[in-house]
Amino acid sequence: MLFAHDTEASLLAAVWLVNSAEPPDTLETVEQLVDFFDEFHYTGRRDDDAAELAAIRALRADLRRLLTSDRDEAAELVNRLLAEADAVPRLVRHGGFDWHIHAISADAPFVERITVETAMAMVDVIRSDELSRLAVCAADGCDGLVIDLSRNRSRRFCSTSCGNREAVAAYRARRSGRTAADL
Repeated sequence: MLFAHDTEASLLAAVWLVNSAEPPDTLETVEQLVDFFDEFHYTGRRDDDAAELAAIRALRADLRRLLTSDRDEAAELVNRLLAEADAVPRLVRHGGFDWHIHAISADAPFVERITVETAMAMVDVIRSDELSRLAVCAADGCDGLVIDLSRNRSRRFCSTSCGNREAVAAYRARRSGRTAADL
């Protein structure tokens, strides 16, 4: 494991959330938001209403900016986000997970908890100088984010679909004697 469990979980959730804005949008209903909450093991308050959904959908652009910024800009953004939320880190245990850090109250709005947890995860990424683990998908025409938690830093695509599409294009190009860029 490259980062602590809570850091990896927050980063994976943030990348999923940012990528949910890519066509086709996969976060359009309250039910999809509930699934996101459950899939990424969030705890605490949730309103399960249109206002919460709208706030989290709006957050995606800010998270994209944070996850794609350079190290200095990311540090500035993290500091601002944590200060705005009056974040106070504390150790907690819940849901079968051992001690890990929460920095905002469990009764804070879900959008604020996502923001603070992502900012706290980015603290670890910045301190370990591992921003290269976050990138934009290498597939032509895809702007999805990639989080590479592999040992050999080999992940280039946001999904299996993008990787397969690029592999098929390269295969067809080799068969026709052209490069993938020619297709």
